Formats: sequence, C-alpha cells, structure tokens
Amino acid sequence: MAPISKECDFLVIGCGSGGLACARRASGQWGAKTIAVESNRLGGTCVNVGCVPKKVTWNAAAIAETLHEAASYGFQIKETAPFDFKTFKHKRDDYIRRLNNIYARNLSNDKVEYLHGRAHLLDKNSAEVILDDGTRETIRARNILIATGGHPNIPKNIPGAELGITSDGFFDLETLPKRVALVGAGYIAVEMAGMFHHLGSETHLFIRHETFLRTFDPMIQESIVDEYERQGIIIHRNSAQQKIEKLDGQPGWMRMHYTDKTAPDGSTIDLDCLLWAIGRSPEVEDLGLDKAGVKQDEQGHIVADDYQNTSVDNIYALGDVCGKVELTPVAIAAGRQLGNRLFGGPEFKDAKMDYENVPSVVFAHPEVGSIGLSEPDAVAKYGRENVKVYRTSFTAMYYAMMDPTEKAPTKYKVVCQGTDEKVVGMHILGAGSSEMLQGFGVAVKMGCRKRDLDSCVAIHPTSAEELVTMK
Repeated sequence: MAPISKECDFLVIGCGSGGLACARRASGQWGAKTIAVESNRLGGTCVNVGCVPKKVTWNAAAIAETLHEAASYGFQIKETAPFDFKTFKHKRDDYIRRLNNIYARNLSNDKVEYLHGRAHLLDKNSAEVILDDGTRETIRARNILIATGGHPNIPKNIPGAELGITSDGFFDLETLPKRVALVGAGYIAVEMAGMFHHLGSETHLFIRHETFLRTFDPMIQESIVDEYERQGIIIHRNSAQQKIEKLDGQPGWMRMHYTDKTAPDGSTIDLDCLLWAIGRSPEVEDLGLDKAGVKQDEQGHIVADDYQNTSVDNIYALGDVCGKVELTPVAIAAGRQLGNRLFGGPEFKDAKMDYENVPSVVFAHPEVGSIGLSEPDAVAKYGRENVKVYRTSFTAMYYAMMDPTEKAPTKYKVVCQGTDEKVVGMHILGAGSSEMLQGFGVAVKMGCRKRDLDSCVAIHPTSAEELVTMK
C-alpha cells in the first residue's frame, strides 16, 4: 500500500448535498479534521443536474403556461419571437456555476479540506484519491462517509438505446427538441414531460402500465394522467421499446420502434430527442467497497440503518447511494444528524434522521404533493375499518375566468386512522401544492388529528382553505 500522505478524523467521499452537509457540520461546528473528496462538480445531482436547474426550467414552463392563460384575463399578448431556449440554458448554467463557487467557499469557511478527484477504499480506514493531474493521495481516516449518490440508467438490452439521453443530458440540450419521447413513469419523466410540453415540444410519454407516479396515492395517479392528456401530452400506455436507429439524411433525428396499447403489433415514431427516465443506480462501481467489507443489497445500494451505519463499524453511508428515501433534504438532514452523532458529544449519541412522514413534491403541471401513507397503504397497515378518508375536488379560483376546457383540476385527500382520526396521509394536486405542503407537513409530522385541521380558521379565498374545511 502507498504511504499515508494525509490523516484526518473524517473522510467524506462525495460532495453532493448530504456529503457537504455532513462535512461542514463535522468540521465547522464540531472541529473535526475533515477531508472531502468529489470527482465531479460540487453540489452533486441536485445542484447540477437535478432539483435546482429542474426548478428553474419548471419556472420557465410555468411562465409559458401563464402567458397562454393570460388571454382569459383580458391580456392580449403578441409573441414577437419564439422562446429563446439557448439564452435561457446559458443563464441557467451561469446560475449553477455561481452555486458551485458558493459551495466551495462554504467548505473553506468551515475549514474542510477539499480534494477534487476520484476516491476508492483501500481498507476500512484508508482510501486512495486519484487527483485531476493524475497524482495520488492516500488518506487515513478514523471515520469514513460514503455519499456518492447515483446516476441515471440507460437500458442495456435495447439496440440503439445509447442514442437517447438521460436527465443529466436534459440540462446539456442547447436547443428545444421539436418532438421528444420520454420513457419512464416516475417523477423525473413526469416533470420533464410537463416542462417540454409547455415550452413548446411535441411530447410523448411512454409508460409500462396504465398510469404513472405509481408509488403515489391512486387519486394522484389518475388525476395527473387525465390532466396531462387534456393538456395535449401524448401518453403511450403498456409500452415497450424494441430498437432505436439513426435517420439517414436527418442529423440529430432517430426512429424508435415500439409497441403500446393502441399498437400492440408495433409502430414507429421519429424523434429529435429521446430521454430515458427508467430509474437510477448507486454510484459505487469503483469505490472498493469489497476491500473494506461494506455490504450492498441486490441493486448495489450500500446497506445502512437509520443511523447511517454500514456493515463496517467506522464507515457510514447516506443519500441516494443507500436507496432509502432519495430526496435532497433527506440527505442533508441525515448528514447533519450523523455529523452531530459522531462529533457532537454525548448529548447527540442517539441523533439520527427520522425517515417517517417525509413530505415530497412532484413539479408536474399542476404540482403534486404527498406526505405519509396513501389510502391503500393505510388500509393495508390499519385495516379498512380503522381508516377514514376525506377528499375534495374543485376548480381553483384562478381558473374561474377560463373556458371549461382550459380549467386544471385541484384535488385533495386526507387519510385518517382510528377513532381519534390521526392524519396519517395527505395528498394534494393543484396549483401551489409545493408551497402549501411544507406547512401542512409540519402538522402531520407533529401528529395532528382531523379536528386540529378543523380548528384552524380558513384563509379565504385560497385553495388551501379546503384542507381545513373538509367534511
């Protein structure tokens, strides 16, 4: 083994949201000598090719949606030029670079030593880092955190699949596609389909079953599918892809062969963009986990408990590399709690992330929010006789001025358990759901009952008031 060139209390491999939060907490608040290693850009998936640039793009799509709806309020807006996607893309890139620089300054301010390179474990207490210039550092650490995140998948058994892009490639597009196909049924596919459509692309969404967002409450699944079709997104149900091939004489275009519910014997579609959103895999390929004895599950995720402990007593893991709850705020919270527990003293010996009742949002059109159990999950856990569901469906006042065919739905569901009617699930769909759920999420996390919602005076006129006036 190469001689040790650095020693520290804490080595953090991976500087996404979770790794950064943990490194800064350990060093900046508790004074642990910390080294952080990242092979890509600081901030990980969320900042660079995930939540942040996605929300910026969603904002652009929402503005396009509002411009379309403005006529119903009497505004006559003449478009003098098409949406300048290239300018928008470059401004978005500039914003992300500013965030990268802020993260670097934060590490420096918290006295975290930052190395840009690729790390792999040598044993349970040491790792080798190959730096950008090819030189190598061998680091010995009392504690090691693996927070390397994940990467999007491309199918391996479909000829020509490599002609498509993933969510990472979405943020590299310099021009807006004319006709795009997205394959997948999770939140990434659904969000990006909405953005492509409202920015002006002919959008096709290929799903394997009848609905998408299939881990969400059935009300959400059914409503958002119907709404996407109303808006003009073309949904291909029960679909499968056979092959993708380049189109001769049409640079950048391809032809996808597929089957779906309406074409069980096969059909084709010509595209200038194909986006695979079929899931993600943990970023573990060259980490050297076997050398340190770190266990993985069948999908390759590192096995970690609620305290982020792995099978090795001084090696920890959090975030998407564990495959537990793959959300940025979850990784941040877990990272801070782990930093507290390892270095914060006896009062933090039991500090851990609480993985129950984590709110989540899908930035679809309209937005979707969810916390707690879906209705089927609540019934499975408590029994039908112990579950009561309150629901409402209405047209938000924003759409009052619009023709019936232009009105988007708003639907809410509150799932309660027991005679005390404890709220164990809340599912909302409609404009403003993302901001709304953050506040109601606090109430659910505190164990609120239906009567607590009822006791809150409604704010009128809002959509949110429907959640405190359900009968």
